[in-house]
Amino acid sequence: MSGRNRPLAAILGCGGPRLSERERAFFRDADPYGFVLFQRNCEDPDQVRGLVAALRETVGRSDAPVLIDQEGGRVRRLKPPHWPEHPAAARFGALAARDPDRAERAVRLHATAVAAMLSELHIDVDAAPVLDLAFRGASDVVGDRAFGDDPATVARLGRATCEGFLDGGVLPIIKHMPGHGRATVDSHHALPVVTVDLDSLAAADFGPFRALADAPWGMTGHIVLAAVDPDRPATQSPLVIERIIRGAIGFDGVLVSDDLSMNALSGTLGQRAAAAVAAGCDLALHCNGVFAEMMAVAAAAPALADRTIERLRRGEDRRRRPDAIDPVATLARVDAMLAA
Repeated sequence: MSGRNRPLAAILGCGGPRLSERERAFFRDADPYGFVLFQRNCEDPDQVRGLVAALRETVGRSDAPVLIDQEGGRVRRLKPPHWPEHPAAARFGALAARDPDRAERAVRLHATAVAAMLSELHIDVDAAPVLDLAFRGASDVVGDRAFGDDPATVARLGRATCEGFLDGGVLPIIKHMPGHGRATVDSHHALPVVTVDLDSLAAADFGPFRALADAPWGMTGHIVLAAVDPDRPATQSPLVIERIIRGAIGFDGVLVSDDLSMNALSGTLGQRAAAAVAAGCDLALHCNGVFAEMMAVAAAAPALADRTIERLRRGEDRRRRPDAIDPVATLARVDAMLAA
């Protein structure tokens, strides 16, 4: 495959539950590697399946990945009445404090059920689990999305979550590398700056990511680590990506940026995308579906690099053939395990 014929190193959203003709033409011409869905794109199961098929048809690749944020708790794009409620990570962390083995079983079962729910919709990548630690006094942008404040517990439950997704044929994305838990502002609205020394970060924040360095996909955080690069957020910092994410943590999977439209980043959308890929992100992620912004990202994003293609291939090799399960009944079992 020549560089000219490769898809763009970009994941893009769309504006609503159905593609406009302008979106179809744009995706056909731009050829992003994959797509991401948000709540605005999800009305009911038949509609979602139709949208997923339409997105893949535009790029002519039936295996183009379709991502979603379906963590559980407050971060989920698929909601009642068509999809069941399911718990936030903190509930599994609370169970782990009482019964670590039971918590590990419960969180793996939970991930398997979520994967089954996504597979029914032909969605094949979930932006979960969150491996950020919970810190007192930090912004609630992480909050109950974290399993807890103990690196070993977060790593154990994160590992079980990844295995559950893979059991269900869905690729997980560990996030937000190299650790977003200390942020005192929400990166959707402003740029967090962490001034803690590198030894403290290595001893705590990096731990869960280091333990899951073999995960197929990971996501960067829009957060400045002053001890490593005081001038650029991790998403756009070659120092953070090369020295910490690829180096100290040892992650060699597919690295996707967090959403480029978040206000933590500055510059035009094209500048943001170019900086993220130049820093070492494999894929630039743009989520809001705003057409002019997508055009700017597509104009700035390069074709997939050789190293990215290899990482994507290794990730695909991790998928397992899922067993047929009822996600609603399985999530009910998980609730019973959490309540016991």
